[in-house]
Amino acid sequence: MTEAAAMAGDLPAALRHWQAARQAELAAPDSWLGLIGLIWLAEGENTVGNSADCTVALPAGPSRLGSLWVDGGEIAWQAAPGAAVAVARGGALHGERWQLNSDRIGAPSEIVCGSLVLIVIERDGRLAVRLRDRNWSAGQPLPSLEYYPYDPAWRIAALWQGLSPPLTMTVPNVSGDLATVLVAHQALFELDGVAVTLLPMAVSDQEAFFVFRDRTSGSATYGAGRFLKVPLVASGAAVDGEIWLDFNFAYSPPCAFTPFATCPLPPPENWLPFAVAAGEKKP
Repeated sequence: MTEAAAMAGDLPAALRHWQAARQAELAAPDSWLGLIGLIWLAEGENTVGNSADCTVALPAGPSRLGSLWVDGGEIAWQAAPGAAVAVARGGALHGERWQLNSDRIGAPSEIVCGSLVLIVIERDGRLAVRLRDRNWSAGQPLPSLEYYPYDPAWRIAALWQGLSPPLTMTVPNVSGDLATVLVAHQALFELDGVAVTLLPMAVSDQEAFFVFRDRTSGSATYGAGRFLKVPLVASGAAVDGEIWLDFNFAYSPPCAFTPFATCPLPPPENWLPFAVAAGEKKP
């Protein structure tokens, strides 16, 4: 969605631009479609290579590429002698080991071997490696994303209300793990006489992020629910405690495209009792 188009009132044009960006993101080398593995790491040494006895088993490359060393919440990479591998994006060399950055704060470090990329992620204090093949498109077709036609009725004004004290919400993800989320705001609106409260999963200075289910989930749209990002300040959406929930921009989470994502599931409070016939349909 382009802010200029939205502020000019040309929301259908903004939606088409946003949809094209979604398709381009899906077709890119770093698309979710390129993920081929998610391996949780143990304390100490985690070997990496094409050998079957490696903790992180690669589909190609040398039998031993190197090792990932986990020490509490820290992780370091040590390449095997002569391995053709590079470390990108951050980190620092300490002796023979590269101290890596996880995705906990900003962009994670990358371990690159040919088209294969290893990225360290952190979820609730646990570390894992995402394995990506940037040449994924050579082996599978690109799915085409489908959408409901733009419907202005699904651009809904809601009251953006602060909560004092904030709520503590336990949120599961598709891997079965639980995360604790602090909720300091809620969005309130009414649709066809039904009062609705939506709780955000995250809020920044610029936007609120929601995860929701509705009566289309599992049939026309992705079964585990959809995501919705709502501008708060930059696009002028938040004025006098009001935000615009534009469900035409609702989209499928990464777990709709790969089993190696760790998407949050919608909390029961965000299970809508009606069908939201707007936004992205299931792949």
